[in-house]
Amino acid sequence: MDNLPSTWLRSPEWLADHLSAPDLVVVDGSWYLPTQHRDAQAEYLAGHIPGAVHFDIDTVKDTTSDLPHMLPRPEGFASAMRKMGIGDGASILVYDGLGLFAAPRVWWMFRVFGLERVFILDGGLPRWKAEGRPLEEGRVERRPAHFTARFNSGAVRDLADVAKALQAGVQVVDARSSERFTGTAPEPRAGLPSGHMPGALNVPSSMLTIEGRLKPKSDLMAIFAAAGVDPARPIITTCGSGVSAVVLGLALDAVGAREWSVYDGSWSEWGADPHTAKTGA
Repeated sequence: MDNLPSTWLRSPEWLADHLSAPDLVVVDGSWYLPTQHRDAQAEYLAGHIPGAVHFDIDTVKDTTSDLPHMLPRPEGFASAMRKMGIGDGASILVYDGLGLFAAPRVWWMFRVFGLERVFILDGGLPRWKAEGRPLEEGRVERRPAHFTARFNSGAVRDLADVAKALQAGVQVVDARSSERFTGTAPEPRAGLPSGHMPGALNVPSSMLTIEGRLKPKSDLMAIFAAAGVDPARPIITTCGSGVSAVVLGLALDAVGAREWSVYDGSWSEWGADPHTAKTGA
């Protein structure tokens, strides 16, 4: 098996060896920004890892919120998992079509709602395909299963939490590009200003990966040190809409951070709020 930087990553070789395991559910968690001009649902139907179900973060969400793909309530998540055929005691292997982009968000969602054995395919679908491994077409339907959602409130932060954290000097780390962070490039969502929360640090998620894979642990440690991030202290991760913030969280976990949480609303909420302080906007 590969010498992987995170205990939550699994190699394509591992997945191939465990693909028929009765308790393993393979999940295609692909999702793309509007600017990427890709259709995750269509790509799933055209070719996915055998047995994989499709998890759409724009469907499994809080349908009462105007913000993009906010976490659903526990009962909503449990209902979605029942329909997907993911039950208590399942082991999950998540992948996405970019290698390491949306899969960590889905990994985190499962863990927020109580599943422990949740892993991410190292290199995602691109690496699986590059190694010549099999794909299948069409939709996978699993038998409905009972899922008990146990919500971990400590893994999630809201706007008020982040405002208090910034005032208290807690590390808030933004995974958006440096250009969006400084306000020199526009946000991908129309009408949303760029810029950042005063006091926030910036570690672009693109710096943490190479060819859709998490960089080696020593590289990650150097990147965080250069950005002034101390993994030994509590950290709140943020980004545009709570997706790449979890890539950042996965990298922090890989270097030993144990007190990290995700600001679910991220800049989509903070940037749009007329009452929040902004720098560089």
